[in-house]
Amino acid sequence: MSISVFPAAPWRSLDPLALYASAIDTSDYVARVAPVVRRLVPTIGALLDVGAGGGQLGAALLDGAHDWSAIEPSPSMRARLERLHRPPRIVPFGWEAADVAAGAHDTVLAATMPALFEQPEIFLERCRAWTRRSVVWVVPAHQGPRGLCFAGCLSSKWHGEDETPGIDIVLRGLSEANRPHAIAFTDWTFSGVVKDMAVLAAYLADRLDWAETDARRAELAAHLATQARPDAAGMRLNIPRKSAVLVWGTT
Repeated sequence: MSISVFPAAPWRSLDPLALYASAIDTSDYVARVAPVVRRLVPTIGALLDVGAGGGQLGAALLDGAHDWSAIEPSPSMRARLERLHRPPRIVPFGWEAADVAAGAHDTVLAATMPALFEQPEIFLERCRAWTRRSVVWVVPAHQGPRGLCFAGCLSSKWHGEDETPGIDIVLRGLSEANRPHAIAFTDWTFSGVVKDMAVLAAYLADRLDWAETDARRAELAAHLATQARPDAAGMRLNIPRKSAVLVWGTT
């Protein structure tokens, strides 16, 4: 009988969105991306953040006392948004079902969400209906996996994800008439602090649909351990990333 070297169950309660949001908290994503957005759109005004997640980028872009709203279907992410120093008005639905008044916001922001890749034309039309001025998308521009959090630490032989840069997928899905008016790029580091590396390794192995007895589980755990660096709160995993900021409309 094979005995697992991993904890019995803790990883199965991990929320992928919460895992990603906590890593954004400890990354330089906002510090690198927000200035690029500000340069392209100097006046944000009333902001609508679509698929806001933890709200880190939206909160950093706020203009003074202007209103901001967040479309966010995930209960765990809505709970995070409500704990912000200045929480947004939350629309608790996905973008398809969100009831947001047309032209009620100066800027509509959407960062790294499935609609950007799956339905860019339809999603852009919706974003334009919600704004009276600018639409801003933040899209992965690096070659590598996008779907599984921390997959950038893994070999492609394990994760098997499409590694086409997100920017290529988005632009390929837009007609010539709907190309963004401006595009800018910035490098940043996805830097997640992990309290228990064995839990993360088991979580990733489960997401890859590996059996409990799969020998690759131990190999994956060892692989992560070689990449991790000590941190006051645990172990830190760093993954180089690049994002593209796409803008439509006036600034």
